[in-house]
Formats: sequence, C-alpha cells, structure tokens
Amino acid sequence: MDARPITTAVTAMLALHTARTPARAALIIGNDRVRWRALSGEVERIAAHIAGRTPEGAGVALHLPNGPALALLFLAVARAGREAQVLDPAWPAVLTRKTLAALRPAMLVTTEARLAARRNAVLVPDRLPFARVAAALGAPAGYEAAPPPRGDLPFYVGFTSGSTGTPKGYRRDHRSWVESFRGDAVEFGIGPRDVVLAPGALTHSLFLYALVHALHAGATAVLARRFRPTAIPALVRRHGASVLYGVPTQLRLILDAAARERPLKTVRWVLSSGAKWFADALPGLRRLFPAARFAEFYGASELSFVTVAKDGEPVPPGSVGRAFSGVKLSIRDRAGRQLPRGRAGRVFVESPLVFMGYAVGGEDDLYRAGDALSVGDRGFLDTHGFLYLVGREKRMIVTSGKNVFPEEIERALETHPAIAAAAVLGLPDARRGERLLALVSLRRTARVRRAQLVAHLRRTLPLSKVPRAYAVVAPWPRTSSGKSDFAALARAWAAGKCEPLT
Repeated sequence: MDARPITTAVTAMLALHTARTPARAALIIGNDRVRWRALSGEVERIAAHIAGRTPEGAGVALHLPNGPALALLFLAVARAGREAQVLDPAWPAVLTRKTLAALRPAMLVTTEARLAARRNAVLVPDRLPFARVAAALGAPAGYEAAPPPRGDLPFYVGFTSGSTGTPKGYRRDHRSWVESFRGDAVEFGIGPRDVVLAPGALTHSLFLYALVHALHAGATAVLARRFRPTAIPALVRRHGASVLYGVPTQLRLILDAAARERPLKTVRWVLSSGAKWFADALPGLRRLFPAARFAEFYGASELSFVTVAKDGEPVPPGSVGRAFSGVKLSIRDRAGRQLPRGRAGRVFVESPLVFMGYAVGGEDDLYRAGDALSVGDRGFLDTHGFLYLVGREKRMIVTSGKNVFPEEIERALETHPAIAAAAVLGLPDARRGERLLALVSLRRTARVRRAQLVAHLRRTLPLSKVPRAYAVVAPWPRTSSGKSDFAALARAWAAGKCEPLT
C-alpha cells in the first residue's frame, strides 16, 4: 500500500492558478466567461456556506441541469470537504427518490419543485448564470474560509450508466483523482496554455473529470449546456480549443456535422473513453483535426483509467493499449492465481486510482486479490504488456455447452460496412440452453440480408459463435457514456419492436 501522507485535494491548485493569472479565463459556459479570480472567490464563498450547514464528509446531492451552477457547486462541495452526489435530472422520478433515500444527503440542491419539500433541500432557478449561484443558495458575501479538505475524504459519488440495470453509485476520495491528474500529466502534458473542451453532460464522469483536471492543470475549461454536434466546430474555433474530450458516438456525430468544415488545427489531443473507437470514423476525424493525436482509454467507474492506446505508440490491432501511468495489470484465474502472458482470465488492476466502494448498490460484480481489483472483465496480456479484452463475465452466454462472449461477435459484426452497431443477446432455448440473437443498427441508407451477415461472421468465427437470428433496431438505444444499452435492447426485442432480417 502507498504510505505517503494523504494531504492533497482536487481543488488545492485553484488558489495557485488564481495568484498567477487572476484575470485569465478559467471556465467558459455559453456566455459565462469566468476569470480565475472570480471562480476562486465564488468557490470559497459557497464552500464556506456549505461547510457551515453540513458536517465534514457529509453528502450534498446535486440534482441540476448541465451549466454553471452544477460546475461551480461541484467544486465548492469538494472544497468544503463534503461529498458531491451528482444525480441525473433525466432519471425517472421514482429512481431519483430511491437514490436519495439510499444516499441520505445532508443537503440537496435542485431546480425541481417536487423535491423542494425534502429536508435540507434548496430550490434554485433553472439556467442560473455563474454570478447568481451563491446568492441563490443564500451564501453570505462575508465568510470565514473553510479549512482545507483532507485527501482521504470522499468528494464524489457518480453513477454507472446502467447499461444492464439500475445504476450503481460509486464513491471516490480526493486522492484517487489527484493521482489520475499526475498520470495525465505524464501521458498528455495538459497545462496552463491549453483550452480543454468537454462538451458532454457533467453527470458523465469523463466530462466532470475533464473539467476538474483542466482547472487543476491551470488550463481553461470550456463546457456546453447540452451536447450539440453542429456547435462543436464553432466552439473549437472561438476558444482555440487544444484538447477535446468525447465518447465515440459523440465524435462520430461531430464528424457527420462537420462534413463541410475547414480543418480544426488548434486541437492537439482528442481523448475518448466509454467505448471502442469506430475504426471507419478515424480517417475522417484525422482530416478534421489534422494536428491532433488520438488516444482512447479503457477503464471502469470503479477502476478509473486502466489502459491507454495512443497515437505514436505501437498498439497492436485489437488491443486496448498498455497500462495507464501508475497502473499495474495482472491476469488471474477464478482462484486469484496469476496467469502467464497470453492466457485469458480476469483482468485485475492495482493502482491508487480505484474507488473507495459503492454508495448505492452492492459488490456482486467485484473480485479482489490482495490490493488488486477486477470488475469481471476478461482478457489477456501479450509479451509486451498490451491488454486484449475478451468480454465481461456477466454477459457470457452458454450455448450448447460452450461459453461465448458476445463482445467478440459484436466486434466482428461491426466490421461489416452496413452495420453501425451490434449487440448479441442470449435467448432461452430448451435444446441449447441459450441461443444467440444479433441485434443490429444499420448505417444510413444501408441494406443487408441475414445470409450476408452469417457469411461475414463465418470468415473469422467458428460456427458455434455465429447467431442464427438477426433483427434491426431503430433508433439504437445508448447510455449516457455512449455504450449500447443492453437492457433497453432486450426490452425492445421482448416487446416486438425489432425488425427481423430475412
């Protein structure tokens, strides 16, 4: 275990950057252009107010739309030594109530009147500009600064995308993100000269991380109230964005929307997480961002960054890259014994980036081997340390006595020129145990027959892994992280909302 003292918080660098460049832009959201001096002052003011209303380490639930209020309050809650519980306003009301009952926050900030009757709830107007957030909370102009938070305190509860069921709430301490920032500095060197564009919702941890890391590094962070692919090129040009975060589905939409755009030459890094790249989109993205290097992360909410695949490194085809800075990988069998290179097993991660535990939900899908942690992903390491994923154990399908990982079939289907996305499900079958069903999303104007997909799969897969049944789903359901929503796809099939391919 790391024996170094835990003293650093995610907001610790705000004062330093304010002292160095008080008049430079720190945060831009729409028409709100916030200088470092104003950002630091408002964070301190609101943090003092929150610290006066709640005990150290307590939870503050943020049920807010994307915008200045959510960004500012997240920073202030962390600065106060409290835990920001970031709820998704798009959730059904019953899920919101259930989650709040499980979290029992000491304070709730929301724009919805139906939640205002809860104990310690603060109702604020929708679309608050930055300058009015503190007053809306009732934070006085005069205050005594809150003491600096300890790095071992929890500061964030985020939620999984819930692709296979109810979202789980994962808890993080300050140190896990501060250690991630150190790794990011090694991998990408983001600093005060950068402008980081994070156009997705802050309820998605990738974009929330992009915001906090940009400010930690002294860069300017540019956010959007909502993701609009047609607006991204204009944001890049207006602010001279040098780093762009996105999930693959967003990057494809940006590419489609920018078909007639001139190249965006200020971007030096395009960073993606949440799902695999669409390989066919990369040439177009390289034309749109000619000066950029591309990198994708493999990770999990519980593990943070696990591997990185970067331009300029010899990443083999099919690999998700090598260990992220500060991360140690091992492959183990079900008994926790380490397996040799080339052998597939559970992927275990040992790093200071992993989460503290679940705030909502259980640990049914977690596996531990000493200090190493696995979320049930299976894969293998090659002789050079590059990781290849086979699939996730909880998605494994047993058909005719054989273990089949649907991810392998999905990747093969998505290499067909007509297929935009694929999901393979297991259906009950009296003779086989389960039979394979392939649900697909077709590219615009594309047509395909069942026999063509069977022939395509047979080129690379054994017959036992080739589905017999195929159907088209439109529109294709995705989670907030850009992954296929397997629970929604299963419901669509059960409800007869899929068009069988013949």
